[in-house]
Amino acid sequence: MNLILAKATIEALIFASSEPITSKTVAEIIGIDEHTVKQIISDLIEDYRRSKRGIQIIEAGNGYQFATHPECAVYIEKLQKIPRNVGLSQAAVETLAIIAYKQPITKAEIESLRGVSVESPLGTLLEKNLIEEAGRKDAPGRPILYRTTTKFLRYFGLNSLEDLPRIPEWTGNDEIVLESQEMEAEAND
Repeated sequence: MNLILAKATIEALIFASSEPITSKTVAEIIGIDEHTVKQIISDLIEDYRRSKRGIQIIEAGNGYQFATHPECAVYIEKLQKIPRNVGLSQAAVETLAIIAYKQPITKAEIESLRGVSVESPLGTLLEKNLIEEAGRKDAPGRPILYRTTTKFLRYFGLNSLEDLPRIPEWTGNDEIVLESQEMEAEAND
C-alpha cells in the first residue's frame, strides 16, 4: 500500500469508527506496522492543524477520533438549538404503523402485536408529536389510548387517515402464525 492510499485509508477508518480507534486496530486492518500508523496519524493531525480546518483528529480513549475544532464551538451550539427532522428508528416506524391502522390503541395492545416492549418508540413518537393520548380505554386499569396527530398526516404527506395504503385486515397472532405456516407448506410442495 502506498503512502497516499495508507493516509486516506487511515483517515477513512478514523472517520467511520463510531468510537475512538486505536493505532493497533488500524495497523491490523490495513496490514502495516503500528509505528507507521502512528506517524501517519501524526501527519494527519498536523495537516488539519496547519490548514485551520473545522474538524480535527484528536486522541481520546486510547484511540483517535474526529472532532470539531474548538473555535467552531459557538456555531455548533447554535446548530444544536435548531430543531431537526430526524428520521425514525425501525421500532418507531413499526409502532407508528400499528397506531395508524389500529387507533385508538393501548400500549399493551401494541406490544401484543409487535411482540416486544414499545416504551422507547412510544416516547419518541410522543416527543415528535406524531402521536398523542386519546383518552383512556374503558377496561381494567383504564389504560391510555394512543392515536396519530395532524403532524403525522403532514409528516407522511396524507390529507386524512383514509389516504393510508390499504392492507389486509389484521387478525390474531395465532391466525397469522397459522397462515404463515400454511404458506410455507405450500411453497415447499
